[in-house]
Amino acid sequence: HHFLLSCSLIQTACALVQQPTMVVFGQFVLGPPGAGKTTYCTGMQQLLGALKRPRTLINLDPANDELPYECDIDVRELVNVEDVMNELELGPNGALLYAMEYIEVNLDWLITRIRRATAEFAVPYLFIDCPGQVELYTHNEVMTKITQQLTKALDLRLVAVHLIDSTLCVDAYRYLSAVFLSLSAMMQLELPHINVLSKIDMVMDHTDDLSFSLDYYAGVSDLSQLLWTLQTTRHPMSEKFKEFNRLIAELIEDYGLVSFEPLDIQDKECALRVLGRCDTANGHIMNSEKVEDPSDPVSGVRLFQAGFSDAGEFLDEYLERYEERLQQR
Repeated sequence: HHFLLSCSLIQTACALVQQPTMVVFGQFVLGPPGAGKTTYCTGMQQLLGALKRPRTLINLDPANDELPYECDIDVRELVNVEDVMNELELGPNGALLYAMEYIEVNLDWLITRIRRATAEFAVPYLFIDCPGQVELYTHNEVMTKITQQLTKALDLRLVAVHLIDSTLCVDAYRYLSAVFLSLSAMMQLELPHINVLSKIDMVMDHTDDLSFSLDYYAGVSDLSQLLWTLQTTRHPMSEKFKEFNRLIAELIEDYGLVSFEPLDIQDKECALRVLGRCDTANGHIMNSEKVEDPSDPVSGVRLFQAGFSDAGEFLDEYLERYEERLQQR
């Protein structure tokens, strides 16, 4: 019995050694409802198509009714929230949690389809569109288990792209909550993380409502200034939660992990900057098959430089392009 077991282990080891390994890169797109995850995936699909880069889009949201992009893998073929609600008589949140746990248990289904979809690509690149229920990324472990199993099974190099609606910057309380949510997701998922302020084109129409410049909110620095604006407001909760807000701001600054990339998915340079940050975080930028010509829009060098340009300087350039677009209208 021991001899047969040893032979079996040796055969398995030899098969693993002989099997060619292929590194897979990807983005794990998450964020609260309305943050623009699906729009982001649609825009990135078009951008990578223009750059002639292979990409595979995965819908990991079993409650997503309509998809504006062409989906390569749809998890609703495995489990659907509406079916779970009808069969188990659960509410929307409970049904979604059950569905995600069902996906985690049956993850071989997803792994098999990813391998089929990416078999023809020399350097596969995944976009995983995730559900918007924030509890899945803050204090529930199901998404962490899914990412860990995918990373191990596929040699997957993931970066978490956490989208936050930039219109929340208008309200200091909502902005502080969004920053705290981003920090919680970073700690829970344990992945390279890029936080994104989406829909900045909408904020540009309401800059007078912002207490500070947009690069202040993107940098998440010196939150004491934000706390001062909370103390000067006449909101009935300002005094009651004064100490609580101070402790949250102190916790965020102690970690020093959260900062945001501004994004207008319709602006090419803006989208390229975010793509450059993501490619740097997941290691795709070091791919030897990339074109290393700085003048080439596909070049890894250009994406690297775009990804690490100063946020404030970039916002100034974006504002100029935004004003030009308004004049053309």
